[in-house]
Amino acid sequence: MKNILTLNSISPVINDIFTSDYKLSNEIENPVGIMLRSFKMHDYDLPSSVLAVARAGAGTNNIPCDIYAKKGVVVFNTPGANANAVKELVICSILLGSRKIVSAIEWAKTLKGKGDEVATLVEKGKSSFAGNEIYGKKLGIIGLGAIGAKVANATLGLGLDVYGYDPYMSVENALQVSRHIHKVNDLDTIIKNCDYVTIHVPLTADNKGMFNKELISKMKNGAVIINCARGELVDNDAIIEATKSGKIARYITDFPNDAILCQDNIVCIPHLGASTNEAEDNCAIMAAQELIDYIENGNITNSVNLPACYSPNNFKHRVTVVHENKQNMISLVTGVMAKHGINIESFVSKSRGDIAYTILDSNNFDEGIIEEIDAIDGVIKTRKVY
Repeated sequence: MKNILTLNSISPVINDIFTSDYKLSNEIENPVGIMLRSFKMHDYDLPSSVLAVARAGAGTNNIPCDIYAKKGVVVFNTPGANANAVKELVICSILLGSRKIVSAIEWAKTLKGKGDEVATLVEKGKSSFAGNEIYGKKLGIIGLGAIGAKVANATLGLGLDVYGYDPYMSVENALQVSRHIHKVNDLDTIIKNCDYVTIHVPLTADNKGMFNKELISKMKNGAVIINCARGELVDNDAIIEATKSGKIARYITDFPNDAILCQDNIVCIPHLGASTNEAEDNCAIMAAQELIDYIENGNITNSVNLPACYSPNNFKHRVTVVHENKQNMISLVTGVMAKHGINIESFVSKSRGDIAYTILDSNNFDEGIIEEIDAIDGVIKTRKVY
């Protein structure tokens, strides 16, 4: 029986993914895998039995990924599984940014109890909430990943003139983006020319607070900023000042914090981007499949801290090794297998920064090699998969 620990409530669809060989619980000893959503693992005492952690979502800021890599623990995420849900919230946010919809709804509530006067008061007061149409306006998308690409294609159909900036765009995402989208090579083209700017990049040390006073000063007067990526990408003081002055017409974010709550022209959505039943199901299914493939086959897909590595199971035995990415590691590992008379039938090795991962397949095996490979300086974790 393989134990899977759930640190958050996970969609019950995973019960159809895990076979009877697995036991899932939020209280379980010696788990080989962990599934979570927003649980903060930075101060978590990780059981030594854990082989992999799967985040049912895209962001992994709540997981100490680099530390886990040095322990040989793979961290998975589920890119694209919640992309459609976030895309739909971004479209909603564009509309919220173009009209004073939230303020208008709140004002309408104040008319309760006015009886027959309500209709007259509505007609009299609605002019205070006039806005703009989005048709023909310029939309700038920063980041054309799984979500940004969907936003780009969908907003074309709304009549927006769409610009996209992503110096790291993958070939896969490039093929998904419509040819009618203006792909630009510098951020300033987006910042200086677009009426709406939506952010779709991961949070890193380099881009924290990227929407600061200097960058915002370059934007069109009356532009709208939409942030359904990460709250820390936008500097609080800068956005409060910009919305108060009118430099930025509205800031719509899915990441409320105490500084920006109840500020005029800032709309705070309570992190609803991936909060749809469909997205939660999709993320849970993908996370479960990633865990199972790693536990049972040693394959790595969508890891954020180890390299992607796959090999079909065509042989009787498989050994995997997480090790430092340095010279002679492969020869030392294969040398142990050769000494024990094991013929390597298939070999795959991939690296990611300072960490590498190797899959070795054979038709014969000697139990003694696991401990011996583990003893090699630079080897982090050796596992007999099957």
